[in-house]
Amino acid sequence: MIDREQVRKVAHLARLELTPEEEQLFTTQLGSILDYFEQLNELDVENVKPTTRAIDVSNVTRPDRLQPYPDREEILQGAPEQEGEYFKVPKIINQE
Repeated sequence: MIDREQVRKVAHLARLELTPEEEQLFTTQLGSILDYFEQLNELDVENVKPTTRAIDVSNVTRPDRLQPYPDREEILQGAPEQEGEYFKVPKIINQE
């Protein structure tokens, strides 16, 4: 079981300011979550293979193919800023 002091400690570590009402609410909610995990601990998972997903999922991708775009001006029209024939982007590295 979790108590309010543990909720305060977690909130402090997470840099959260909780009202007394929120502390009480989260104490109750986190207690319920931990009770649910205790129920899960009762399950027999001896023959269950570890996995990261409940179902098999595979990413459907296509190979990248370089294709020139025929209208460069049309692409540049969508840019917030441009400089000549290039996209203009904010400077992110200082050369000091």
